[in-house]
Amino acid sequence: MDPSWLGRARDTTVAAGPTAPDARRLCDGQEDVMMPMESALQLTIFIEECDTWHHRPLFAEIVHRAHEAGLAGATAFRGVEGFGASSVMHAPRMLSLKQDLPLVIVIVDDEERVRRFLPTLRELIDEGLVIVERVGVMQCTDRDSAPARV
Repeated sequence: MDPSWLGRARDTTVAAGPTAPDARRLCDGQEDVMMPMESALQLTIFIEECDTWHHRPLFAEIVHRAHEAGLAGATAFRGVEGFGASSVMHAPRMLSLKQDLPLVIVIVDDEERVRRFLPTLRELIDEGLVIVERVGVMQCTDRDSAPARV
């Protein structure tokens, strides 16, 4: 894999709810206030469930290292079925003790923190894919906890 992935980012926008900067929406019967969008980087990491780092699940090591690095958040998702560059299908097997389901880890934070974390990923991941994307992040907060508008 080409190591230049460390420096590339794609532009993407991620928004929760309506995209208008001052949009409001109803959530559980309460009105939420949409805060303005901020720029961030998103890491999307594709590995397999059976991948390990020093006898520990790789996904757990990545999530814990992201936490130790002070990143805003990391979530690991288990895929139902998939294949990658090897074209080998990864799906649940009834009679197998070893599961090799696809896993995706998503991390979003400001660009500086994410870029500081990239060498850690390079150290941990032998095989896998890391996508680095520039995203817009819109935080949703309850009206009572949102800053007052003037």
